[in-house]
Amino acid sequence: MKPTIKTDHLWNSFEQAIEGHHSDWETFKQAYQLSQLPISQQNELKALQYLPNLTLLDHQEEAVKKVLHNMHGRAILADEVGLGKTIEAGVILKELMIKGLVRRALILVPPSLLSQWESELNQTFYIPARAKHRSYPWESYEIVIASIDLAKKEPHASSLQEQSFDCVIVDEAHRLKNPKTKNFKFVQQLQSTYCLLLTATPIQNSIDDVYYLMKIVRPGLLGDRRLFHKRVNHRHDEAIQSLIRQSMVRTRKRDIETQWGERHIDTMYVDFSSDEQGFYEKLASSETNHQLTALTYEREFCSSREALYVSLQKQDEQHAMLEEIGQLPHHAKALKAIELIQSLDEPVIIFTEYKSTQVYLQWLCQQNNIRAIPYNGDFKKSKKQWMLQLFQQHGDVLITTDAGTEGLNLQYCHHMIHYDLPWNPMRLEQRIGRIHRYGQTQDINIYYLILSNTIEEHIWEVLYEKLSAFEGLIGEIDHILSSYGLSNFEDEITTIYEESRSKAEADIKINNLMSVIEYEHLEEETKDETN
Repeated sequence: MKPTIKTDHLWNSFEQAIEGHHSDWETFKQAYQLSQLPISQQNELKALQYLPNLTLLDHQEEAVKKVLHNMHGRAILADEVGLGKTIEAGVILKELMIKGLVRRALILVPPSLLSQWESELNQTFYIPARAKHRSYPWESYEIVIASIDLAKKEPHASSLQEQSFDCVIVDEAHRLKNPKTKNFKFVQQLQSTYCLLLTATPIQNSIDDVYYLMKIVRPGLLGDRRLFHKRVNHRHDEAIQSLIRQSMVRTRKRDIETQWGERHIDTMYVDFSSDEQGFYEKLASSETNHQLTALTYEREFCSSREALYVSLQKQDEQHAMLEEIGQLPHHAKALKAIELIQSLDEPVIIFTEYKSTQVYLQWLCQQNNIRAIPYNGDFKKSKKQWMLQLFQQHGDVLITTDAGTEGLNLQYCHHMIHYDLPWNPMRLEQRIGRIHRYGQTQDINIYYLILSNTIEEHIWEVLYEKLSAFEGLIGEIDHILSSYGLSNFEDEITTIYEESRSKAEADIKINNLMSVIEYEHLEEETKDETN
């Protein structure tokens, strides 16, 4: 006969108190083992003795020490764009190797950054890293760099998951935010003692993004996702913020003093030709089934005739408009861009939203004896590297889509033209971070080309001019929205236009959204000043 176990009201209260706060045994055991990782608590960084040509900025040295001495070598490096996350990761890896804690390391990066990582690890940190070659097995490498796109495919994925690595580093780790993707599932199953995730945008769509990144570096630390989500919705839950800080380092540009060159901003307004303006007004007043569709056509025409042409080709009823486009002169904004490039007489980076505009601009540059190099996400890894090399050695202009915002170091270029405006200002900051980043000592020049009396000017006034009044706000927009359970900024603006019956109605909704963001930003600044 089994003995009867009696409980009193105190036990019942205890069970209620811990409900949802505990994890399964395996997760707890893994979290405990991670907390016991053997890293010296000494503040001295031995790696710097072997890197005489590397000088760390204060925030970088602080980040390295935090990761090594407080986070047990498993952390999210989430500094804002251009603050040197790769430098921090390199020093951490070097330190662990010197101490004999890392012999084998796997570094997963976007395909376009393979050669950049290989070069930097070898030349800056004297780490004998090699990019994965298809003909060599994974076991033959000690420090191997590979694209995550290759590594997650079979038979590579199974081979890697069967091995044990001392350290795994993942660059552009926001690609892991969705637990349903192959990226997340693959990386989560990798066996490693130490782990670094690098991303300038740890929150893109919601606070859950951070949760799933933390699930990789410190499984079990944040407990059950539903409870975490419920608690974090209160926004001022200091316990959750403290747990996140235990494994995430995030430095903002406004928090540090650097010796970087200054940014010089020049907003240049352009007028359409009379023919173009007439067509634009006809386009804006034409009837479509959806407000968002009409705005899309307007944005495309503000970029190039070609961008609109490609879009209208998909609509069978637009034959007359297609013929009319073909009769228009060269695009006024494109001609202004050519004039600006010629006046600078130095290498320039141009960002456009549309591949068809990219092709048009490249052709127009060639007609004016300007050596233009294209760069977009459709290019294979080898072609991307070749394009960047061509630009640095022989090019006048790099014409890129937003594929060029990811991880590229282009400090040797000091001029950037934003030919098209994205609806998310954070994407502008990511673009600028290609040239205004760690190591940049010269002033940089940023040019915005805005077509007057168009949706471009409208968006500039509604969004960008208001945001410019709040220094440091752009990097916090998506974080503020996520605290309200909203998606990222660009999605919210798209939704507003999609659900509005007119631009006037959309303006009111956007102003309301901006008021919320500005209020939260000022509240955070006040909190920082009083702490």
